[in-house]
Amino acid sequence: MTDFSARRTMMVDTQVRPSDVTKFPIIEAMLSVPREDFVPNAQKEAAYMGENLELGGGRVVLEPRSLAKMLDGLDISNDELVLDVGCAFGYSSAVIAHMAQAVVALEDDETAARDAADAWSAAGIDNVVPHVGPLTAGAQEHGPYDVIVVQGGVAHIPDTILNQLKEGGRIAALFMDGALGEARIGYKMDGKITWRLAFNAGAPVLPGFESHAKFQL
Repeated sequence: MTDFSARRTMMVDTQVRPSDVTKFPIIEAMLSVPREDFVPNAQKEAAYMGENLELGGGRVVLEPRSLAKMLDGLDISNDELVLDVGCAFGYSSAVIAHMAQAVVALEDDETAARDAADAWSAAGIDNVVPHVGPLTAGAQEHGPYDVIVVQGGVAHIPDTILNQLKEGGRIAALFMDGALGEARIGYKMDGKITWRLAFNAGAPVLPGFESHAKFQL
């Protein structure tokens, strides 16, 4: 019988804390959310590895370090509404739910979204709102949002999503340039996003978030 609790503690002690993530809500969430319940059954044994968990189709569950450091940079408070773009099987939304007032979990795969909802329920998490639809469309009817987190690589973020961020809000995404990537935190002031480098990381570019040039005729 696999001791997932021990693996969870080891994940935090060897992947999260050494990455200068010290905010208690993030540590507490990652120690308490059973990551193995938010991945496909075939991936449970790999749930706590320090690398992105491949889901196919250009989708991953971000490595614990990347997610933790993005959340550290965003500094989410318990009165804020968060849009989690590409939540897959719901792990990131479950972690964010521990620090936000509510999370809108956006996923375009209905099966994954259904499994995520079951896992949130089993974990006693009741402040996540599932939303099934195209990732590039966001979830406008629930917004605007204090914080937006993109769970995957991007070369370009559609204005549709950026427009759903409140004035003064923050957004985190992994910007990819070939195999190299950097996580940036964006701040919306006067209707424009100013980006700051947070740390280096990588992930496949999400479908629909490729370079803007591909959409020009």
